[in-house]
Amino acid sequence: MTVTTATTAPAGSDAAAAAAAEGTAAAAVATTATAALDSAASLDPFSLAAAGPAAEPVVLACEQILNLLPHRYPFALVDRVVAYEPGRLAVAIKNVSFNEPQFQGHFPGRPLMPGVLIVEAMAQVGGLIVTQMPDLPKGLFVFAGIDGVRFRRPVVPGDQLRITCELLSLKRKRFGKVRAQATVAGELVCSGELMFSLVD
Repeated sequence: MTVTTATTAPAGSDAAAAAAAEGTAAAAVATTATAALDSAASLDPFSLAAAGPAAEPVVLACEQILNLLPHRYPFALVDRVVAYEPGRLAVAIKNVSFNEPQFQGHFPGRPLMPGVLIVEAMAQVGGLIVTQMPDLPKGLFVFAGIDGVRFRRPVVPGDQLRITCELLSLKRKRFGKVRAQATVAGELVCSGELMFSLVD
């Protein structure tokens, strides 16, 4: 007859070991998260790998945007700004909702955000850069041209457009050019260059 003896360590030692393991895992997760945020912060703003909106603070809320842009419902297409350097760079969010009026006719049964509205949303983000340049004459910046705009995938209700614009040039304080792109979940939707002109 064989007798097997089970050796059981004190319950306290198991609890201590588990707590130590959890503490080590938590420290590893915290270190990884910090490294990821540091890495994201150093990325080019046009990189598709840039941190998503959940990791970003709201720099300008909708009320502040309304003070900077003349657009109003149903043509105000910027919901919040998550990065902003007046006169140089803006990164903004446009939430696409089924309640928006264009989806009544574009298209019944298959709602798609019109490409012209995607470009308009990019232009409004570009306007946040151009209109905040110092010492500009009074007037209204309007579209003057579009170069190399391409659409890569459809935008549908429920999508969140992340729009990045960077000022390329400003001539005689009247003519501006902006490089713009829009992504959804890190996937490129639209990109191109937008030109603005000051109307007295």
